[in-house]
Amino acid sequence: MSRLVAFAAIQGGYNIVSKVEGRYNRALQTYDADTKIGFPNTAYFLPVIYSLTGMKVETLEDAKKPLDFARGLLPPHVKGHNHLPYLGPLLDAGMAAIMAFEVDEALRYLEQPDFYLHSEEPDIEAGKIWLGAADDTVFRKRGVEFVDGSAPGFAAIVGSAPDPETAKEIVEEYQRRSLYIFCAANQNGTTVIEQLIEAGVQVGWNTRIVPFGPDISSAVFALGFANRAAMAFGGVEPGDYKRMLLYNKNRIFAFVNALGDVNAEWAAAAAGAINWGFPTLADTDIPEVLPTGVCTYEHVVANVPHDRMVEKSVEVRGLKTTVSTIDIPLSFGPAYEGERVRGADLFCQMGGGKSQATELVKMADLNKVEDGRVVIDGPALDTVKEGGVLPLGIYVEVAGRKFQTDFEPIIERQIHHLINYIQGVMHIGQRDIAWIRVSKAAIEKGFTLKDIGVVLHAKFHQDFGNILDKVQITLITDKKKADELTKRARGEYKTRDERVEKMTDEDVETYYSCTLCQSFAPTHVCTVSPERTGLCGAYNWMDCKASFEINPTGPNQPIEKGECIDAKLGQWKGVNDFIRQASRGAIDHYNFYSMVIDPMTTCGCCECIAAMLPACNGIMTVHRDYTGETPCGMKFTTLAGVMGGGQSSPGFVGHSKFNITQGKFIVGDGGLLRMVWMPKSLKEEIKERLERRGKELGVPNLVDMIADETVGLTEEEILPFLQEKGHPALTMDPLVG
Repeated sequence: MSRLVAFAAIQGGYNIVSKVEGRYNRALQTYDADTKIGFPNTAYFLPVIYSLTGMKVETLEDAKKPLDFARGLLPPHVKGHNHLPYLGPLLDAGMAAIMAFEVDEALRYLEQPDFYLHSEEPDIEAGKIWLGAADDTVFRKRGVEFVDGSAPGFAAIVGSAPDPETAKEIVEEYQRRSLYIFCAANQNGTTVIEQLIEAGVQVGWNTRIVPFGPDISSAVFALGFANRAAMAFGGVEPGDYKRMLLYNKNRIFAFVNALGDVNAEWAAAAAGAINWGFPTLADTDIPEVLPTGVCTYEHVVANVPHDRMVEKSVEVRGLKTTVSTIDIPLSFGPAYEGERVRGADLFCQMGGGKSQATELVKMADLNKVEDGRVVIDGPALDTVKEGGVLPLGIYVEVAGRKFQTDFEPIIERQIHHLINYIQGVMHIGQRDIAWIRVSKAAIEKGFTLKDIGVVLHAKFHQDFGNILDKVQITLITDKKKADELTKRARGEYKTRDERVEKMTDEDVETYYSCTLCQSFAPTHVCTVSPERTGLCGAYNWMDCKASFEINPTGPNQPIEKGECIDAKLGQWKGVNDFIRQASRGAIDHYNFYSMVIDPMTTCGCCECIAAMLPACNGIMTVHRDYTGETPCGMKFTTLAGVMGGGQSSPGFVGHSKFNITQGKFIVGDGGLLRMVWMPKSLKEEIKERLERRGKELGVPNLVDMIADETVGLTEEEILPFLQEKGHPALTMDPLVG
């Protein structure tokens, strides 16, 4: 290891800590010591400091302790020829710098509250391009992608490329590999983010190109994101620094690209990243750290050509990625799923209230399907004027010796994602409420309707080749024929839904597991039954059954219920045996129908979290899109942070939105009639089902009895409303005791 590396990193560590100490002391002269500081809408205080040391930084005074800790980490300066070139001092200096950076960014939030935009996307027109720390709503939404493998890791890019086109080429290659790109720091008066904007590339969480901030200190947000993932999904306890760093090395596949001249502060940041097992690759001639040790392979690699930066980064990190190569004129991959086609960029659209757009997948006879055939039935895109509208029916006929009608909705559900994976094409909604927008840029590159069929055919074979043999696709743009398909499709949807909704838990002897989230929540085992959909809302019992038949070794395994231990609370011996084994002994039982007594474990991907409200003799629930306070005293983000790592937490339970109106929802505690509060937006979203379920329970006006944030945010505030409405929870048996 070069002595120059250690000299630069250690000197950078001293510079950073001293600078932040100065800023901190100036802040103390301006603000009271008990002034609140932190990152908005996050439940992890300053996440790097909290996760590694257990220190909770909530006030300005609290920040002194981690700064003193960082000062104590700084090793002696490199002097003369007596320096021993070991990694230890380098890593300590880097960690000191990272902790100081986090305090520095907290002080920025205090002193410049409007510097960062609290959004998933920048406001380019207003000049607000920096997003800062991801709030917990964004973090948990994106964390799911790391759970299901659609995001294999992230590239942290600091500095800027020689020109916007080079920046675009590097970043789009990472996108094609489905990686996130976290950007920070400037070089020569510009940043990669500004270069991408100049090149016409959409940036923001939705395209996985995240503009954290313009300074090297904002790179700490990337490390904070990684540590929050370990706490939220991996069950790593704050202060367990060894497990935290190993978790990141082994599970969060990240690395740093340093574009431009590397100064002492950048060197310190790179040294800090090595603690996480994240190597740095630079495009300049800097001293290298090639021996393996902390990182999987090399620690610092220099002189990487721009056209090899992506390939070399993936190689050094030991990351396995795949690039989807499909014969269309546009790039393709999950990174484009969040891309937006806005009005100024729009060439044409289908559905979304402008016209009818419907999707239907049906099983067909092998002899009546021509594999790979794509039929355009009606006008093509080249007949449409800019800004025009077309109807669209996407009719997919699938044939295979192992294919079953139960698989139709599984395949159909993929249409949304796969069309969204096309660069320059946006897809919203499903079934008969689909909406597709095509950009001018896509048309200029030669996109046609047939390309949708090419994508669906290729990906269905790639992802489901073990159950299907042939795929034929008809894209209908003739209005009369599209309406005929819609009428037929609605009948098919109704048949499917009724089949699932009419099933009860007593109808079957087999439930299904879902352990998809165990990569981040090792003790979590979700069990899906006909009357208890998966916590994430993505899987019902029929979906899991079909998933198992498609992939017998996958995350959805059959569970024989076995002997019933408690019919009221919902507990079975076979389920207990399975979860004991699947959680590696961490959980030996739980109840399906209770949140008070040994409830099911919860992962960070749940759509909603319910909590007891003892003073109201009822419960509340909150969904992840609601960011406000709740009557239990905790926001969704706090609740998820407390019990979302695979815990069974009496008094709380995660669940899907649909589960609220299923027949067995907390029936062991009194059922839906216990519901006394939920956010107004959630109540409106499921209003029709709430009304129907209320009638079934003999309380037809139940939906009007449930309080929301317009009534109050504490139990004391909502209790008079419940009393006035005569809410049934108030006269039920005590919820506890």
